[in-house]
Amino acid sequence: MTPPPEAAILPGITRDTTITLARAAGHEVIETNITRNQLYNAEEAFFTGTAAEVTPIYEVDNRRIGNGETGSITEWVQREYVAVVTGTMQQYKHWLAQVY
Repeated sequence: MTPPPEAAILPGITRDTTITLARAAGHEVIETNITRNQLYNAEEAFFTGTAAEVTPIYEVDNRRIGNGETGSITEWVQREYVAVVTGTMQQYKHWLAQVY
């Protein structure tokens, strides 16, 4: 789940990349407003962004998310994202621009 862009979040490239990767792998991605209760009860959560890339969220409001460790989906998204931005994932190489 992720908030929709109209929920005062930036519809950034990193967010779009992670959504594209997740959907391509068959994961369901739902864009909807997330309640605080849903966040507190999540098995795992992560931030995406230019600076954060894909960063696990371990707690919110002093409440542990899941088991307080990086979850398997977050780890997967991190690996896939790094593979894309480092050019090792061939099917997404066209997303990159070489800088000299």
